[in-house]
Amino acid sequence: MFGNERGGVVGSSTYWRVWEEARTYGLSPERLASPLAGRPYDLRHACITRWLNAGVPTADVARRVGNSPEVIHRRYHECIDGHEQLANQKISRVMEQDSDIL
Repeated sequence: MFGNERGGVVGSSTYWRVWEEARTYGLSPERLASPLAGRPYDLRHACITRWLNAGVPTADVARRVGNSPEVIHRRYHECIDGHEQLANQKISRVMEQDSDIL
């Protein structure tokens, strides 16, 4: 993704050094002391979690990040806030509507 001054690949030690320096510029002291964005890969996790919490269907998130819905569900099922309550409300509405028909 990033090239060095000779046109080669940036070494991992250089990448990590720059990442750590960037964290000092981009995060408050409290957040800098936390594990937030401790690794570049953490940004991917944060993005996936944010999309899922926004209500983007798991299948769509999986397709966008190159995983299967099963992998997304297995890895992120505990990261989704409030969706169980929303699902329960939807189920209740449907059950109420169905009871009117019966």
